[in-house]
Amino acid sequence: MKKNERIPLSPCLRRFKFFFDLLKKTTDNYLFFADIQENIVMVSPNLVQDFDLPGEIMQDFDAYWAPLIHPEERSTYLASIRGLMKTQTIFEHNMEYRVKTRQGDYVWIRCRGRVGNDRDGTPSMFAGMMSRMAQRNQADEVTGLLNKYQFEHAVKLALNQYRATGEGGAIMVFGLDNFKIVNETYNRVVGDLVLKRVAELIGNVLPAPLTLFKLDGDQFAVIYPEAAEQEVAEIFASVQSALSRPQDINGHQYFCTASCGTVFYPTAGKDYLVLHKHAEAAMDIAKREGKNRSVLFSKDQYNRWVRSISMRDSLWDSVENGCMGFSLFFQPQISAEDQKLIGAEALLRWKNPKGRMVAPMEFIPILEETKLIIPVGKWVFEEALKVCKKWRHVVPEFQISVNMSYEQVKDLSFKEFVTECLARYDMPVDAVILELTESKIVADWSFVNRQFDSFRSQGIAIAMDDFGTGYSSLASLKYLSCDIVKIDREFVKKILENDFDRKLVQYVVALCHSIGIKCCIEGVEEEAEYELLTKECKADSIQGYLFGHPESVENFEEKFLHMEKH
Repeated sequence: MKKNERIPLSPCLRRFKFFFDLLKKTTDNYLFFADIQENIVMVSPNLVQDFDLPGEIMQDFDAYWAPLIHPEERSTYLASIRGLMKTQTIFEHNMEYRVKTRQGDYVWIRCRGRVGNDRDGTPSMFAGMMSRMAQRNQADEVTGLLNKYQFEHAVKLALNQYRATGEGGAIMVFGLDNFKIVNETYNRVVGDLVLKRVAELIGNVLPAPLTLFKLDGDQFAVIYPEAAEQEVAEIFASVQSALSRPQDINGHQYFCTASCGTVFYPTAGKDYLVLHKHAEAAMDIAKREGKNRSVLFSKDQYNRWVRSISMRDSLWDSVENGCMGFSLFFQPQISAEDQKLIGAEALLRWKNPKGRMVAPMEFIPILEETKLIIPVGKWVFEEALKVCKKWRHVVPEFQISVNMSYEQVKDLSFKEFVTECLARYDMPVDAVILELTESKIVADWSFVNRQFDSFRSQGIAIAMDDFGTGYSSLASLKYLSCDIVKIDREFVKKILENDFDRKLVQYVVALCHSIGIKCCIEGVEEEAEYELLTKECKADSIQGYLFGHPESVENFEEKFLHMEKH
């Protein structure tokens, strides 16, 4: 049949056309009425509009319809239709399959129809309707993949299979990395196209028996019965490879890797909700650990993740309530030459709502990730400055060292806050040293240096903390504008037994001195270390357990400033 070619209605169809026209005005579903003997079909106009059909009246309907059906369901559809045509009894047809729209997308539809026979039992008509399946029922509208409800159903079937046979398997949940940036950079239309492309790329590398599901947002999932760790690793490696190259969609370049969380059932759970929750947690951990990686669920890791989520909420509450629960501890810094107290490093501590002291390595990364470090950093600076002002009555040249997050370096308001705070408390600029951990420094040296130079131009000293633990210590010395280098305990702990470490510290100190940078050695715990670092290495100042642990304000005053009074 050619487009716009008129096909005359058969007597059977003419008899029912009046009712057919009435019905099609009452529903958004697709209607059809077929004269089986004449092989002529009458369809509602919306079916022609949405799918590549030549007209509302067609001869040999399946010559046009079957090619539009997804290859995975086409043979089942044709077998069902052949069975319908041969039946000698009234037969109801109920089938779900994917069909390609005029836009080239596959959508799921449900077709329900009934065959009517003549008086002699011969099939004579076939009437019914087709409807696009609601997203809740089966298909994701963007990708055409089975959706989260079908995923839930499939997981429950897999668990039933385990109960019947004892055969477990794996569930893999993929989340796109930085997909939010795609939506923000372009728009949601492009975002949907990216999701479709990713669905195709992942689907193409999955082993044939496996089905890819589309979950909420940018998440996909796979159920892999009887899988072992090696097979899961191979699938993720294939997905990694498929997503490893930049893609182009309608002239828009994007690059999206994926993080994956994997759970093995029944080990990680025997219930859908538990398994899904654990898989999502493992995926979230993969994203936090650097993205573009796979994490296998473990109970210990999950418990840490749950604590982290809970901690995040508690930290928000603490900040919103004036940094309640936060406090400062102070570790003394000693002149290497005469062991006199010259200053202290302010160290942030936090008690959770239950009153438990939480390790800084647990809560500080969360502060940085959530950008809460910006308000907390200002609170730290002001509290440290107030303490420094008080202690300067005992040690007039006392200096307080305050750690500065890279997030604070990027926050241009921090510099204004520091200037205003110094003026408000009538404190000289040389009372404060700002410390930045070297391992947190990114590649944008010029930006960091501009920020540091703006502080240094006011007379505020900059210290590079934890020197030797970052990615490129010598490069940091070369490119970073600073006044003090704090050499990490890693360099010190074997200095008495390792000639290389001793010479390394000695040379680093000499190099720093040659370019006008002072050196503070951290982590000094033994008298012999102190002797070596001062006499041979010529360190300027010392910080470590040999001279004092971090202490609360009250304890610091009792242990250190009380002695200075006498």
